[in-house]
Amino acid sequence: MKKMWIGMAVSFMTLLMADASIPASDLQGSKDLAYLKRYEGSMIIAYQHKRFDRFVLPLAALKADKGKRDGKNNIYFAPETSKVLEGEHTRLVYLLPPERTPLEVLKNNEEEILSRGGKTLFECEKSECGGDAHRTTSGGGGEMSLSMFLQSEEDVKGYNEVFSNGYCALTSRITDQHYLTAELPSDKVFLSVLTYQVTDSSFCKAFKDRTIAVVDAVEIKEREQKMVVIKADEMNQKIRDEGMIALYGIYFDTDKAVIKSESKPTLDEIAKMLEQNPQQKILVVGHTDNEGSFEYNRGLSQRRAEAVVDRLAGEYKISPKRLHPTGVSYACPVASNSSEEGKAKNRRVVLVGQ
Repeated sequence: MKKMWIGMAVSFMTLLMADASIPASDLQGSKDLAYLKRYEGSMIIAYQHKRFDRFVLPLAALKADKGKRDGKNNIYFAPETSKVLEGEHTRLVYLLPPERTPLEVLKNNEEEILSRGGKTLFECEKSECGGDAHRTTSGGGGEMSLSMFLQSEEDVKGYNEVFSNGYCALTSRITDQHYLTAELPSDKVFLSVLTYQVTDSSFCKAFKDRTIAVVDAVEIKEREQKMVVIKADEMNQKIRDEGMIALYGIYFDTDKAVIKSESKPTLDEIAKMLEQNPQQKILVVGHTDNEGSFEYNRGLSQRRAEAVVDRLAGEYKISPKRLHPTGVSYACPVASNSSEEGKAKNRRVVLVGQ
Protein backbone atom coordinates (compact mmCIF):
# COMPACT_ATOMS: atom_id res chain seq x y z
CA MET A 1 0.00 0.00 0.00
CA LYS A 2 2.85 2.37 0.90
CA LYS A 3 4.53 1.73 -2.46
CA MET A 4 1.26 2.46 -4.24
CA TRP A 5 0.89 5.82 -2.47
CA ILE A 6 4.51 6.68 -3.24
CA GLY A 7 3.93 5.83 -6.91
CA MET A 8 0.82 7.99 -7.02
CA ALA A 9 2.67 10.87 -5.38
CA VAL A 10 5.51 10.61 -7.91
CA SER A 11 3.02 10.57 -10.78
CA PHE A 12 1.24 13.63 -9.36
CA MET A 13 4.54 15.52 -8.98
CA THR A 14 5.44 14.57 -12.57
CA LEU A 15 2.17 16.10 -13.76
CA LEU A 16 2.80 19.26 -11.77
CA MET A 17 6.25 19.63 -13.31
CA ALA A 18 5.15 18.72 -16.84
CA ASP A 19 4.88 21.50 -19.35
CA ALA A 20 5.62 22.43 -22.91
CA SER A 21 8.52 24.78 -23.57
CA ILE A 22 9.13 27.45 -26.17
CA PRO A 23 11.64 25.91 -28.64
CA ALA A 24 14.72 27.67 -29.97
CA SER A 25 14.85 25.53 -33.12
CA ASP A 26 12.84 23.05 -35.16
CA LEU A 27 12.26 19.51 -33.93
CA GLN A 28 15.26 17.39 -34.87
CA GLY A 29 14.74 15.48 -38.12
CA SER A 30 11.86 17.66 -39.32
CA LYS A 31 11.76 19.77 -42.47
CA ASP A 32 9.37 22.03 -44.36
CA LEU A 33 7.39 20.93 -47.38
CA ALA A 34 8.99 21.77 -50.71
CA TYR A 35 5.74 23.23 -52.02
CA LEU A 36 4.48 25.21 -49.00
CA LYS A 37 6.45 27.83 -47.07
CA ARG A 38 6.14 28.24 -43.33
CA TYR A 39 4.86 31.37 -41.61
CA GLU A 40 7.83 33.57 -40.71
CA GLY A 41 9.15 32.99 -37.19
CA SER A 42 7.29 29.71 -36.59
CA MET A 43 8.93 26.52 -35.29
CA ILE A 44 8.22 22.87 -36.12
CA ILE A 45 7.29 21.13 -32.86
CA ALA A 46 5.91 17.84 -34.23
CA TYR A 47 6.64 15.98 -37.43
CA GLN A 48 5.48 12.73 -38.97
CA HIS A 49 6.27 11.27 -42.38
CA LYS A 50 4.92 8.07 -43.96
CA ARG A 51 5.99 6.84 -47.38
CA PHE A 52 2.50 5.50 -47.99
CA ASP A 53 -0.59 6.32 -45.96
CA ARG A 54 -4.33 6.79 -46.22
CA PHE A 55 -5.86 10.15 -45.32
CA VAL A 56 -9.50 11.25 -45.54
CA LEU A 57 -9.67 14.88 -46.66
CA PRO A 58 -12.82 16.73 -45.49
CA LEU A 59 -14.70 18.61 -48.20
CA ALA A 60 -17.61 19.61 -45.97
CA ALA A 61 -18.41 20.24 -42.32
CA LEU A 62 -18.52 17.32 -39.90
CA LYS A 63 -21.93 15.83 -39.12
CA ALA A 64 -22.89 13.63 -36.18
CA ASP A 65 -23.65 9.93 -36.52
CA LYS A 66 -25.37 9.52 -33.13
CA GLY A 67 -25.64 5.77 -33.56
CA LYS A 68 -21.85 5.42 -33.71
CA ARG A 69 -19.11 6.05 -31.14
CA ASP A 70 -15.36 6.31 -31.53
CA GLY A 71 -12.83 4.44 -29.40
CA LYS A 72 -13.10 7.09 -26.64
CA ASN A 73 -16.91 6.87 -26.45
CA ASN A 74 -17.37 10.19 -28.26
CA ILE A 75 -20.30 10.68 -30.62
CA TYR A 76 -18.82 9.99 -34.05
CA PHE A 77 -18.54 12.90 -36.48
CA ALA A 78 -17.48 12.74 -40.12
CA PRO A 79 -17.78 15.07 -43.14
CA GLU A 80 -20.74 14.54 -45.44
CA THR A 81 -18.34 14.86 -48.38
CA SER A 82 -14.69 13.82 -48.37
CA LYS A 83 -11.89 12.55 -50.58
CA VAL A 84 -9.96 9.42 -49.64
CA LEU A 85 -6.29 9.93 -50.46
CA GLU A 86 -3.45 7.44 -50.66
CA GLY A 87 0.17 8.40 -51.05
CA GLU A 88 3.14 9.96 -49.25
CA HIS A 89 1.81 11.67 -46.10
CA THR A 90 3.63 14.38 -44.15
CA ARG A 91 2.27 16.06 -41.02
CA LEU A 92 3.87 19.25 -39.71
CA VAL A 93 2.84 21.04 -36.51
CA TYR A 94 4.05 24.62 -36.16
CA LEU A 95 4.15 26.89 -33.11
CA LEU A 96 3.54 30.44 -34.31
CA PRO A 97 5.14 33.61 -32.89
CA PRO A 98 3.21 35.45 -30.16
CA GLU A 99 0.14 37.51 -31.06
CA ARG A 100 -0.44 35.80 -34.41
CA THR A 101 -4.08 34.82 -34.82
CA PRO A 102 -5.32 31.52 -36.31
CA LEU A 103 -7.18 33.39 -39.06
CA GLU A 104 -4.09 35.40 -40.01
CA VAL A 105 -1.98 32.24 -40.25
CA LEU A 106 -4.60 30.32 -42.23
CA LYS A 107 -5.02 33.16 -44.73
CA ASN A 108 -1.26 33.39 -45.24
CA ASN A 109 -1.19 29.65 -46.02
CA GLU A 110 -4.12 30.03 -48.41
CA GLU A 111 -2.41 32.90 -50.19
CA GLU A 112 0.74 30.80 -50.61
CA ILE A 113 -1.29 27.89 -52.00
CA LEU A 114 -3.09 30.10 -54.52
CA SER A 115 0.19 31.70 -55.61
CA ARG A 116 1.41 28.22 -56.65
CA GLY A 117 -1.63 27.60 -58.84
CA GLY A 118 -3.52 25.73 -56.14
CA LYS A 119 -7.19 25.93 -55.28
CA THR A 120 -9.17 25.87 -52.06
CA LEU A 121 -11.59 22.93 -51.80
CA PHE A 122 -13.28 23.64 -48.46
CA GLU A 123 -13.01 26.23 -45.70
CA CYS A 124 -14.69 26.67 -42.31
CA GLU A 125 -14.17 28.28 -38.92
CA LYS A 126 -15.01 27.70 -35.27
CA SER A 127 -18.19 25.69 -34.57
CA GLU A 128 -19.32 25.73 -38.21
CA CYS A 129 -16.63 23.10 -38.91
CA GLY A 130 -18.76 20.61 -36.94
CA GLY A 131 -18.06 18.60 -33.81
CA ASP A 132 -16.51 20.03 -30.65
CA ALA A 133 -14.62 23.16 -31.68
CA HIS A 134 -12.74 23.39 -28.36
CA ARG A 135 -11.10 19.96 -28.44
CA THR A 136 -8.07 18.70 -30.30
CA THR A 137 -7.34 14.95 -30.35
CA SER A 138 -7.78 14.25 -26.62
CA GLY A 139 -10.87 13.46 -24.59
CA GLY A 140 -13.78 11.05 -24.36
CA GLY A 141 -17.49 10.86 -23.61
CA GLY A 142 -18.49 13.93 -25.61
CA GLU A 143 -18.40 14.86 -29.27
CA MET A 144 -15.57 14.17 -31.69
CA SER A 145 -13.63 17.18 -32.91
CA LEU A 146 -12.17 18.01 -36.31
CA SER A 147 -8.71 17.23 -34.91
CA MET A 148 -9.91 13.77 -33.83
CA PHE A 149 -11.23 13.09 -37.32
CA LEU A 150 -7.91 14.09 -38.87
CA GLN A 151 -5.77 12.04 -36.45
CA SER A 152 -6.46 9.88 -33.42
CA GLU A 153 -4.82 10.52 -30.04
CA GLU A 154 -3.19 7.09 -30.32
CA ASP A 155 -1.29 8.25 -33.41
CA VAL A 156 -0.20 11.39 -31.56
CA LYS A 157 1.24 9.25 -28.77
CA GLY A 158 3.09 7.27 -31.38
CA TYR A 159 5.56 10.06 -32.08
CA ASN A 160 5.34 12.48 -29.13
CA GLU A 161 5.88 11.74 -25.46
CA VAL A 162 3.21 12.99 -23.06
CA PHE A 163 3.62 16.72 -22.31
CA SER A 164 6.23 17.15 -25.03
CA ASN A 165 5.75 20.20 -27.20
CA GLY A 166 4.09 18.20 -29.95
CA TYR A 167 1.80 16.32 -27.59
CA CYS A 168 0.70 19.53 -25.88
CA ALA A 169 0.00 21.26 -29.20
CA LEU A 170 -2.12 18.35 -30.42
CA THR A 171 -4.07 17.44 -27.25
CA SER A 172 -4.76 20.76 -25.48
CA ARG A 173 -8.07 22.60 -25.23
CA ILE A 174 -8.40 25.26 -27.93
CA THR A 175 -10.40 28.17 -29.28
CA ASP A 176 -10.76 30.13 -32.55
CA GLN A 177 -10.44 27.13 -34.86
CA HIS A 178 -9.95 27.77 -38.61
CA TYR A 179 -9.59 25.17 -41.34
CA LEU A 180 -9.12 24.68 -45.07
CA THR A 181 -8.42 21.92 -47.54
CA ALA A 182 -6.75 22.58 -50.87
CA GLU A 183 -5.20 21.02 -53.94
CA LEU A 184 -1.92 21.75 -55.72
CA PRO A 185 -2.57 20.05 -59.10
CA SER A 186 0.93 20.66 -60.50
CA ASP A 187 2.48 18.84 -57.52
CA LYS A 188 -0.23 16.14 -57.25
CA VAL A 189 -0.64 17.23 -53.63
CA PHE A 190 -3.66 17.72 -51.37
CA LEU A 191 -3.37 19.87 -48.24
CA SER A 192 -5.22 20.11 -44.94
CA VAL A 193 -4.43 23.19 -42.82
CA LEU A 194 -5.89 23.55 -39.32
CA THR A 195 -5.10 26.54 -37.10
CA TYR A 196 -6.23 27.28 -33.54
CA GLN A 197 -5.26 29.00 -30.31
CA VAL A 198 -4.32 26.98 -27.23
CA THR A 199 -6.28 27.75 -24.04
CA ASP A 200 -4.61 25.20 -21.72
CA SER A 201 -3.27 26.85 -18.55
CA SER A 202 -2.21 23.72 -16.63
CA PHE A 203 0.16 21.09 -18.05
CA CYS A 204 0.79 22.91 -21.35
CA LYS A 205 0.66 26.47 -20.08
CA ALA A 206 3.76 27.54 -22.05
CA PHE A 207 1.59 27.47 -25.17
CA LYS A 208 -1.40 29.29 -23.68
CA ASP A 209 -2.76 31.89 -26.11
CA ARG A 210 -0.30 30.79 -28.82
CA THR A 211 -1.45 29.78 -32.30
CA ILE A 212 -0.76 26.30 -33.63
CA ALA A 213 -0.85 25.31 -37.32
CA VAL A 214 -1.31 21.64 -38.23
CA VAL A 215 -0.50 20.90 -41.88
CA ASP A 216 -1.22 17.53 -43.49
CA ALA A 217 0.10 17.03 -47.02
CA VAL A 218 -0.60 13.97 -49.16
CA GLU A 219 1.35 13.54 -52.37
CA ILE A 220 -0.60 11.10 -54.53
CA LYS A 221 1.54 8.05 -55.30
CA GLU A 222 1.01 4.41 -56.17
CA ARG A 223 1.80 1.95 -53.42
CA GLU A 224 4.84 -0.25 -53.97
CA GLN A 225 3.75 -3.85 -54.44
CA LYS A 226 5.83 -5.92 -52.00
CA MET A 227 3.51 -8.81 -51.16
CA VAL A 228 4.57 -12.28 -52.26
CA VAL A 229 1.87 -13.86 -54.43
CA ILE A 230 0.23 -16.84 -52.74
CA LYS A 231 0.34 -19.86 -55.03
CA ALA A 232 -2.64 -22.01 -55.97
CA ASP A 233 -1.42 -25.04 -53.99
CA GLU A 234 -1.09 -22.96 -50.82
CA MET A 235 -4.56 -21.46 -51.31
CA ASN A 236 -6.02 -24.92 -51.75
CA GLN A 237 -4.23 -26.27 -48.66
CA LYS A 238 -5.28 -23.33 -46.50
CA ILE A 239 -8.94 -23.64 -47.51
CA ARG A 240 -8.84 -27.38 -46.89
CA ASP A 241 -7.22 -27.02 -43.45
CA GLU A 242 -8.81 -23.77 -42.17
CA GLY A 243 -11.82 -23.26 -44.43
CA MET A 244 -10.59 -19.91 -45.74
CA ILE A 245 -7.66 -17.79 -46.88
CA ALA A 246 -7.19 -13.99 -46.72
CA LEU A 247 -5.63 -12.41 -49.80
CA TYR A 248 -3.93 -9.01 -49.98
CA GLY A 249 -2.86 -9.23 -53.61
CA ILE A 250 -6.10 -7.93 -55.11
CA TYR A 251 -5.93 -4.16 -55.45
CA PHE A 252 -8.68 -1.62 -56.10
CA ASP A 253 -8.76 2.04 -57.01
CA THR A 254 -9.38 4.08 -53.87
CA ASP A 255 -13.01 4.04 -52.75
CA LYS A 256 -13.97 2.13 -55.92
CA ALA A 257 -14.60 -1.44 -57.06
CA VAL A 258 -12.24 -1.23 -60.05
CA ILE A 259 -9.63 -4.01 -59.94
CA LYS A 260 -6.14 -2.72 -60.66
CA SER A 261 -3.84 -4.39 -63.20
CA GLU A 262 -1.32 -5.46 -60.56
CA SER A 263 -3.93 -7.87 -59.18
CA LYS A 264 -3.42 -10.25 -62.11
CA PRO A 265 -0.83 -12.58 -60.46
CA THR A 266 -3.19 -13.29 -57.55
CA LEU A 267 -6.22 -13.71 -59.84
CA ASP A 268 -4.16 -16.14 -61.97
CA GLU A 269 -3.49 -18.29 -58.90
CA ILE A 270 -7.15 -18.24 -57.76
CA ALA A 271 -8.22 -19.40 -61.22
CA LYS A 272 -5.53 -22.08 -61.24
CA MET A 273 -6.70 -23.37 -57.84
CA LEU A 274 -10.30 -23.57 -59.06
CA GLU A 275 -9.28 -25.30 -62.29
CA GLN A 276 -7.33 -27.91 -60.28
CA ASN A 277 -10.39 -28.49 -58.05
CA PRO A 278 -13.39 -28.49 -60.43
CA GLN A 279 -15.88 -29.34 -57.65
CA GLN A 280 -14.73 -26.55 -55.33
CA LYS A 281 -17.18 -23.71 -54.65
CA ILE A 282 -16.11 -20.58 -52.79
CA LEU A 283 -17.47 -17.48 -51.16
CA VAL A 284 -15.58 -14.38 -52.31
CA VAL A 285 -15.84 -12.03 -49.34
CA GLY A 286 -14.94 -8.33 -49.48
CA HIS A 287 -13.69 -6.62 -46.29
CA THR A 288 -13.00 -2.93 -45.61
CA ASP A 289 -11.61 -0.79 -42.82
CA ASN A 290 -13.94 1.48 -40.81
CA GLU A 291 -13.53 4.73 -42.78
CA GLY A 292 -17.07 5.87 -43.60
CA SER A 293 -20.38 4.42 -42.51
CA PHE A 294 -21.05 0.71 -42.10
CA GLU A 295 -23.70 0.71 -44.84
CA TYR A 296 -21.50 2.55 -47.32
CA ASN A 297 -18.66 0.10 -46.74
CA ARG A 298 -21.05 -2.84 -46.99
CA GLY A 299 -21.99 -1.69 -50.48
CA LEU A 300 -18.35 -1.05 -51.42
CA SER A 301 -17.20 -4.45 -50.14
CA GLN A 302 -20.09 -6.15 -52.01
CA ARG A 303 -19.19 -4.42 -55.28
CA ARG A 304 -15.55 -5.38 -54.88
CA ALA A 305 -16.43 -9.02 -54.25
CA GLU A 306 -18.67 -8.96 -57.32
CA ALA A 307 -15.84 -7.44 -59.37
CA VAL A 308 -13.58 -10.38 -58.44
CA VAL A 309 -16.29 -12.89 -59.36
CA ASP A 310 -16.95 -11.11 -62.66
CA ARG A 311 -13.24 -11.17 -63.52
CA LEU A 312 -12.88 -14.87 -62.68
CA ALA A 313 -15.99 -15.74 -64.69
CA GLY A 314 -15.25 -13.49 -67.65
CA GLU A 315 -11.49 -13.66 -68.13
CA TYR A 316 -10.79 -17.10 -66.68
CA LYS A 317 -14.06 -18.84 -67.65
CA ILE A 318 -14.79 -20.10 -64.12
CA SER A 319 -18.47 -21.01 -63.78
CA PRO A 320 -20.31 -18.27 -61.84
CA LYS A 321 -22.25 -21.04 -60.10
CA ARG A 322 -19.06 -21.88 -58.21
CA LEU A 323 -18.56 -18.32 -56.96
CA HIS A 324 -20.68 -16.40 -54.47
CA PRO A 325 -19.76 -12.74 -53.81
CA THR A 326 -20.59 -11.10 -50.50
CA GLY A 327 -19.51 -7.92 -48.72
CA VAL A 328 -19.30 -7.60 -44.95
CA SER A 329 -18.12 -3.98 -44.57
CA TYR A 330 -15.88 -3.74 -41.47
CA ALA A 331 -17.77 -6.39 -39.48
CA CYS A 332 -14.84 -8.84 -39.26
CA PRO A 333 -11.60 -6.93 -38.52
CA VAL A 334 -8.35 -8.82 -38.01
CA ALA A 335 -6.60 -5.77 -36.49
CA SER A 336 -7.47 -2.50 -34.77
CA ASN A 337 -8.68 0.27 -37.08
CA SER A 338 -6.98 2.87 -34.86
CA SER A 339 -3.79 2.75 -36.98
CA GLU A 340 -3.09 2.77 -40.72
CA GLU A 341 -1.26 -0.54 -40.38
CA GLY A 342 -4.35 -2.11 -38.84
CA LYS A 343 -6.62 -0.62 -41.48
CA ALA A 344 -4.41 -2.07 -44.23
CA LYS A 345 -4.77 -5.54 -42.71
CA ASN A 346 -8.54 -5.18 -42.61
CA ARG A 347 -8.80 -4.27 -46.31
CA ARG A 348 -8.74 -7.70 -47.92
CA VAL A 349 -10.52 -10.33 -50.01
CA VAL A 350 -11.17 -13.66 -48.30
CA LEU A 351 -11.92 -16.93 -50.07
CA VAL A 352 -14.15 -19.24 -48.00
CA GLY A 353 -14.65 -22.85 -49.00
CA GLN A 354 -18.21 -24.19 -49.38
